[in-house]
Amino acid sequence: MAEIVVLVDENNNPIGTADKETVHTKDTPLHRAFSLFLFNSRGQVLLTKRAQSKKTFPGVWTNTVCGHLSPEDTTVTAATRRLQEELGITDVTIREVAPYRYRFSDSNGIVENEICPILVGMYDGDPRPHKNEVDEWKWMDWNEFLKDIRDNPEPYSPWSREEAEILTTKLPPIGSARH
Repeated sequence: MAEIVVLVDENNNPIGTADKETVHTKDTPLHRAFSLFLFNSRGQVLLTKRAQSKKTFPGVWTNTVCGHLSPEDTTVTAATRRLQEELGITDVTIREVAPYRYRFSDSNGIVENEICPILVGMYDGDPRPHKNEVDEWKWMDWNEFLKDIRDNPEPYSPWSREEAEILTTKLPPIGSARH
């Protein structure tokens, strides 16, 4: 079944829909998405390495899960669905913490062009990733992750780097309080 995404204008007003498989090109129209960071009680963030089969940014380390909203989704319902589909994780309370808008091209010239709110959740288990979505995963200390994206940005998706910096202003210090 085709995954439908919501096309929007710069003010996030819906202007149409499209099949996700046809949207990501060298001239991708603006559409709705989300980006989720899961934390555990040890102050770590769950990072995933995008599967090599992904159309955009294959083999790149990124935040826990990203995805698109269907016409009937909220950011939280879309994130809940994709978290289960990609990583086999359920029963997580997710909340939106910051707005975000980006446009990046990958090494193949494919463009990501999204209004993409940043979400967070807490989870103390291990994922069961779907092999078509995730090649690898790891829990990484949040402060170590922040240092690594600054010192060694290349392995990470550009959105995860920018969003992590935004989160440093939106969340209490990781490990000192629950998010």
